[in-house]
Parts: sequence; C-alpha cells; structure tokens
Amino acid sequence: MKLYEEKYALMINESTFNKKVGKNIKRYRLLYSANVSDMTQSDLAKKIGVSVSLIGGLESEKMSQGISLYNLYKISEVLKVPINKFFE
Repeated sequence: MKLYEEKYALMINESTFNKKVGKNIKRYRLLYSANVSDMTQSDLAKKIGVSVSLIGGLESEKMSQGISLYNLYKISEVLKVPINKFFE
C-alpha cells in the first residue's frame, strides 16, 4: 500500500484540477481579448459549439466544471494557445 500512496501522492483531486483548467481558460481568453480581438464567453462558446453556460461554469471560481479533451482542444485552437498551457 505504501508504494501506491507514494506513487499518487502528487496527484491533485478532480475539483482542483478542473478549477485550474477553468482558471487558465479564462486567463487565455482575456489575454486573447487584450492582444488580438475581443473574445467574450459568448463568442468563445459560439466558436467551439458549446453553451455559454459551459464556458461560464468552466471559468467560475465557485464551480468545478469538467471539460472534454476535444472541447479543450477546440478552445486551444480558437485562442491560439498550446493545449498544455491549460494544465499549468
């Protein structure tokens, strides 16, 4: 059991992971807005084909909304950010 505990000691829980990804989606969306062109939650939702409530839920600090890898990929393409940046 000790080996299992050591191997997974660095893992974060799902809620913390989802909040980190959502915080970075918001960060890069706002950077895109400041440096390229205005990008609201509604604009981003339309471009990737999801609801505005999904984007709002992802960016919310109070919620822990998950996202599929495919939708995260689409967000990375729209915002022109390598997908790995959302996990940092």
